Amino acid sequence: MKRASKSKETSESSKKSKNDSQEVSSDPASASSFSKTTSTTSNSLYSTFQENRISCALDISQFQFKKKRVRILSNVKEVDDCRGPIVYWMSRDMRVQDNWAFLYAQLLALKLELPLVVVFCLVPKFLNATIRHYKFLLGGLEEVAAECENLKIPFQLLMGPAKDRVPQFVEKNGVAAVVCDFAPLRVPMQWVEDVKNNLADTVPLIQVDAHNVVPVWVASDKQEYGARTIRNKINTKLGEFLTEFPPVVEHKYKLKKNLDSVDWKKAYNSLECDMSVDAVPGVNPGYKAACAQLENFCRRIRLFGEKRNDPTVNALSGLSPWFHFGQISVQRCVLAVREYKGKHKESVEAFCEEAIVRRELADNFCYFNKNYDNLKGLHEWAAKTLNDHRKDKRTPCYSLEEFETCHTHDDLWNSAQIQLAKEGKMHGFLRMYWAKKILEWSESPEKALEIAILLNDKYSLDGRDPNGYVGCMWSIGGIHDQGWAERPIFGKIRYMNYQGCKRKFDVKAFVARYGGKVYNKK
Repeated sequence: MKRASKSKETSESSKKSKNDSQEVSSDPASASSFSKTTSTTSNSLYSTFQENRISCALDISQFQFKKKRVRILSNVKEVDDCRGPIVYWMSRDMRVQDNWAFLYAQLLALKLELPLVVVFCLVPKFLNATIRHYKFLLGGLEEVAAECENLKIPFQLLMGPAKDRVPQFVEKNGVAAVVCDFAPLRVPMQWVEDVKNNLADTVPLIQVDAHNVVPVWVASDKQEYGARTIRNKINTKLGEFLTEFPPVVEHKYKLKKNLDSVDWKKAYNSLECDMSVDAVPGVNPGYKAACAQLENFCRRIRLFGEKRNDPTVNALSGLSPWFHFGQISVQRCVLAVREYKGKHKESVEAFCEEAIVRRELADNFCYFNKNYDNLKGLHEWAAKTLNDHRKDKRTPCYSLEEFETCHTHDDLWNSAQIQLAKEGKMHGFLRMYWAKKILEWSESPEKALEIAILLNDKYSLDGRDPNGYVGCMWSIGGIHDQGWAERPIFGKIRYMNYQGCKRKFDVKAFVARYGGKVYNKK
């Protein structure tokens, strides 16, 4: 990407952010007052990451950016000779540092000697997102806005659909080019397509995969059958893509006009989402809180290898909410965890398998399979076996209300649903059991998948995510799995039961912790 008439390389010295210890706003009218980020000045990883970036390069102009991370979506490939800013339209990856899309936008702005602006489009309602999700999102964005201010990079919260607001902002401010991040789900992909169609013909739209270690379009050019078919494709590319990040630095080219300050109270009041599912106490949004969570995980990394499938042990990273909202980079977390490979090789390798291979397999599935959330997306064998057993008797058969209110005959299932509703998460092993039982106790496979996705999206902080859709599709429809011994209702879909869970972990201890009861269906 270059300007048609001018392309001059520039370099900028790095300056540490002035808000190293600053918390997000505690204005009671703001979203963050409901889920306020705690100070993490004592977080050694937070400081270490800053030092690592500076050691890598003083700024992005001194770093060899991997062009394979980038693709130009518009017909126009070059930036017109104008003085307008470069815009980073932030969407999936809501962070400043360790963000390849943000870094590329700054690289382009430095190269063309242009200002840099960050925009985020806030829609009042999105799928099954609740106020729990919006508070986490807005709390993280307040931290982003504060850091951008310290880096002399204006941040704008645009209210309304991107297809309207981004082109309007571009036209009003004479924007030179728009850089966006990548998400494989149909709604955000449609947002990008709509923005592309509504931008002026002279404004390039450039996309950067800032979420995956290996960009989804580099990892594979097709839907992969499973982890075994994509693993080598990803692992052989890690030497190229799993690198340290340079810093986003104070931007030297300033916007000549002042933009409106963000009205966080107005943003919060504009929401039209479900207000009944509130924020999870103690789970704080933003990059600093994510760093603290990562540091906590690194202190117990030894448990991950052997105990990650035991819901009674605190062995998992707990990072999925921050991954989902892009508030911390998965790549950054992998770099940090790999420092422990000498002492805890099994745990580190298991974490990298899940954080890189399995997670990027989910993005691959959702990107190449447009039916990622319905039974049309299943493999032929899975669709056939579920259809063959469609008329099998379901006893008991529960309604959405009975599932949601934890009124089943299974105290373990009820306890898992209670955990999801109260804590905004469910242990990964139990999420498989939970979804498979919904299949067993629902009137049809279609209804089971609908209920599982709805409950996951409504209560889980990492809902509406490729991992969530693939988890439900694996459990109910055998995606990324194989056929097993045939049985009623499930057909050849892998089966799980209560007794199997008892062999894996202390079911009574888990049930006692969450208080699930047995309800006999009348």
